[in-house]
Amino acid sequence: MTTARGTVLVADVIASLTRDVADFPTPGIQFKDLTPLFADREAMSAVIDALADVAASADLVAGIESRGSLVAAAIAARLGTGVLSIRKAGKLPPPVLSENYTREYGAASMEIPADSIELAGRSVVIVDDVLATGGTLGAATRLLARTGADVTAAAVVVELTGLGGRAAIAPLPVHSLSRA
Repeated sequence: MTTARGTVLVADVIASLTRDVADFPTPGIQFKDLTPLFADREAMSAVIDALADVAASADLVAGIESRGSLVAAAIAARLGTGVLSIRKAGKLPPPVLSENYTREYGAASMEIPADSIELAGRSVVIVDDVLATGGTLGAATRLLARTGADVTAAAVVVELTGLGGRAAIAPLPVHSLSRA
């Protein structure tokens, strides 16, 4: 990314435009709000370019609702590939495939269409905004594996290194643009 001051590292831009919100959505959680990053035209473009490099050989980009789906859609548009949104439970019409998981602040479930998209044999990169404990990305990986998709990598904007997310989804390669 080039600015009036010269070349700036994408990680530095991400850090400067990420807002930390204490005790959200529950006490003890330090939420990473990427809204200012997504609203900045140059920063968002740099993030999409960097993550598109990771997904360049994939048949499909899968994004985890909701912020991961925003980023995945932009990457897919940039690459000319398809996009799949991995949704929160109850947001898709049946039939769906579901996967339960645990995250930092409780249990949840995510879903994909069960029979309207052929995923078997397709290479997929999963995109999310933040990698924390790995619960969400792990569930997304298991969910897509059940369809016969070949999940080749995970790509995230921010990785919270102290929470062990990368180890939780090993051996899946993880590409993060910024670490906190």
